[in-house]
Amino acid sequence: MKYLVTGCDGKLGGRIAENMLKRVKASQLILTCPNPHRLPAQKINEWTAAGVEIREANYDNPEQCLKAFSGADRMFMISGVLIGEKRVRQHCDVIDAAVSAGVGHITYCSFIGASDPRYQHVYVTPDHTATESWLKATSRMHNLKYNIMRNNLYLENYLTTSVMLALMSENKWVTTAGEGKATFVAKDDCAEAATELLLGAGKDNTAYNITGRQSVSQRDLCHIVSKASGIELEYCPVDKDTFYTYLDKMNIPRDTDQNFSFSPVPWCGNDMVTNEASIAEGLMDVISNDFYNLTLHQPKTASEIIGNYSYIWVKGIRNWKDII
Repeated sequence: MKYLVTGCDGKLGGRIAENMLKRVKASQLILTCPNPHRLPAQKINEWTAAGVEIREANYDNPEQCLKAFSGADRMFMISGVLIGEKRVRQHCDVIDAAVSAGVGHITYCSFIGASDPRYQHVYVTPDHTATESWLKATSRMHNLKYNIMRNNLYLENYLTTSVMLALMSENKWVTTAGEGKATFVAKDDCAEAATELLLGAGKDNTAYNITGRQSVSQRDLCHIVSKASGIELEYCPVDKDTFYTYLDKMNIPRDTDQNFSFSPVPWCGNDMVTNEASIAEGLMDVISNDFYNLTLHQPKTASEIIGNYSYIWVKGIRNWKDII
């Protein structure tokens, strides 16, 4: 059995890759990313010395993907970084390339609410909805098996970049989340669930909602960080227009087609505004036992992992590239 993970240069894909190395022989593992040369040299040496195959697979190059996916039986597909029609086209091409390469099972990394019309106004959701539809249609046409992993908002983002932005803004934590709550989920937990699905723990052609076990507000998270850091952060709920203005001043582009050279975070304003507004709307307060059913233990909470991110305020981190 050959297992393939795309996006191994990213925060989630890299975690899945490391998990898989603990579960299967290195010779059973294929890791891909758009530009392997951007991987740390130490990581390349470790993986290749163990027997892992590292291949280049740019989602904009279907022929390259076809070649990179060759020989894989089961694949975990990380979603692309663009948002909009370009990403949907990329995803469809990647799925088609996987089928042509003989991949028999795909687990796709989606987002909470992708199958629910109530979430369609959230900026990133339509891309996942379209991708899931293409994956299901392809399954029917080619007898492809699949799982869909719908992650909730990543807990780490609110313990790193939200804190970083607050420290850059006179200790003001600005958001459209209001007093809404969400079952934020740790990226380590998402990677663990992904690993189980890639290894076959899920039921074929089934979607799983990967969420945290606690419903917490951003005000709660702000308080947790303030207590841990000793820095009094002020929670500042605002409306969408005010949040857009704030993000504009922080040099955060409105969409993914813009220049991110001066942005302190890797995602766009439309994404941040609508994701956080959806918390205020109650859309991210999703209760699910899927993580436990896949892993047989409970997901982590903010209080349990906050210590991992003390370097954000200790070192005064100001850019996402410096976040571990």
